[in-house]
Amino acid sequence: MQINREITIVSVGIVIFGGCMKFLKWFFIILATLVAILVIAGFFLPKESHVERSTTINASMDTVFQQVNSFQNFNQWSPWVEKDPNATYTYSGPDAGVGNKMAWASELREVGSGSQEIVESDYPRHVKTKLYFGDDPNPGYATFTLEELGPKQTKLTWSFDADFGSNIVGRYFGLMMDGMLGPEYEKGLAKLKSTLE
Repeated sequence: MQINREITIVSVGIVIFGGCMKFLKWFFIILATLVAILVIAGFFLPKESHVERSTTINASMDTVFQQVNSFQNFNQWSPWVEKDPNATYTYSGPDAGVGNKMAWASELREVGSGSQEIVESDYPRHVKTKLYFGDDPNPGYATFTLEELGPKQTKLTWSFDADFGSNIVGRYFGLMMDGMLGPEYEKGLAKLKSTLE
């Protein structure tokens, strides 16, 4: 009687163990399939991401251009400076135009660290900057495009472009870029408008 009870317990244990192994087997098969689908789908996602916001400022093109052509002015209207007042900023190169550079460092994840440098400056219509975020060796590019609407009325467009190449994670990240960066650009443009008007 005792032996039969022990055999029954062992049999039940084997059945349970077998059921667990079967579950784990199917779990990993499904997980591997999902990962494969995500990877394959990633190759069909756009490798480039573009974010763009615009505003109209009641100020001359010259006035607006001077603001966006120097990082020494950037924190007067930057949407990120309020997020961490303790962040540090360092400037190098000329005070304005090509070569003007700013680096920042913050302990807050949403601000992080990085640098940006003006790489194109075409008075009074165009300024392009190259940005590096953290340890990422791949740059992004921010562009300010100015259009004169009147003697003292300027349309300013702030855009950001990134090329993720074959980086699958980056391509998925790129799908969320507009939702993350767009509202910050809107805040920055609103602050710049308020500063200059």
